[in-house]
Amino acid sequence: MFRKVKKRHSSSSSQSSEISTKSKSVDSSFGGLSRSSTVASLDTDSNKSSGNSTSETCAEFRVKYVGSIENLEFEMSRSLQEPLDLINYIDAAQQDGKLPFVPGDEEMILGVSKYGVKVASLDQCDVLHRHPLYLIVRMLCYDDGLGAGKNLLALKTTDAKQEECSIWVYQCSSSEQAQSICRVLSTSFDCALVSDKS
Repeated sequence: MFRKVKKRHSSSSSQSSEISTKSKSVDSSFGGLSRSSTVASLDTDSNKSSGNSTSETCAEFRVKYVGSIENLEFEMSRSLQEPLDLINYIDAAQQDGKLPFVPGDEEMILGVSKYGVKVASLDQCDVLHRHPLYLIVRMLCYDDGLGAGKNLLALKTTDAKQEECSIWVYQCSSSEQAQSICRVLSTSFDCALVSDKS
């Protein structure tokens, strides 16, 4: 049923940062994806992204935390390269009870800046998660499939030695909000890459 998602190959010199937002009807890469809304995917070469940018790109979004799967082995990380693989893995984890289908009631502030992603309490007093820019491997958003119009934002990170990976899942209020987060993060990567080359 699912068509194989073509792998993107990037040389180490290209340091490409790419974001795509395409609907199911026009994007053959996601032709078999059983989601009703658009899918936004950010794929970046995290090896050389330093995050030391002079840009002040920063945005804050209200999200809810669904859960995380941490410290996955490197071999598992390699099998989750494509967006569809990551979505299917999260779906399976929810069905197995490793991740909840719906988040808790507490809203959080997800901030995206040149340093990465920070998730804090609404009053900004407690920082719950920090995801440095250079450790973010992929961020994508997709419809949660529950029919309420909510979108999930999945963030895949690695450790400094790139031996393990973790998956962090947040719920956004709409597909527009989720895609906005991906766009801001893409801009942060672009700025970091430009700064790294200069």
